[in-house]
Amino acid sequence: MTLFKIFISAFLINNVILMRFLALCPFIGMSTDEDKSIGMGLAVTFVTVLATGVTWPIYRFILEPLGLVFLQLLVFILVIASLVQLVEFYLKKAAPALYGSMGIYLALITTNCAILAVTLDVIAQGYGFAESLVYALGVAMGFLLSLLLLAGIRRRIRSSPIPEFLKGAPILFVAACLLSMAFTGFSGLVK
Repeated sequence: MTLFKIFISAFLINNVILMRFLALCPFIGMSTDEDKSIGMGLAVTFVTVLATGVTWPIYRFILEPLGLVFLQLLVFILVIASLVQLVEFYLKKAAPALYGSMGIYLALITTNCAILAVTLDVIAQGYGFAESLVYALGVAMGFLLSLLLLAGIRRRIRSSPIPEFLKGAPILFVAACLLSMAFTGFSGLVK
């Protein structure tokens, strides 16, 4: 039950985009349609879970025992950057259309603060290895859910009469704010 609570908390209650306001750049940039959202969400899921799976043991078994905790940020960023390069190589070969449509946002996964936040959160929360992976998966699925929700809203916005002063980014941020307010309703879900 504890793993389920960790997942639901990361997925809905403390949604990385809608409740913590991290990773807003890919949230706005990659939610233009559902296919891009799914592609970015899966890439972020892969990197987030794998980065957590690699950084947790590095911290627990190398940095902490050797008194090198001050290198945590540097090591975690290097691990994340390496994993993003793997995703980039894979997508370039296996899905060139998706690779092309992601553009600069694929490389920006490296600097995606949500991924770094996950790797730092699991250490700060004192999670074990399995709990860390479940938390990382929950955060990544919450990221994907947020992208898909905004992609669906954007599809509706394109065919809706929007006042001129709200067209473009302003209506997207209004929609994101409304989504965020809706997600506050999940705050009492898991105690």
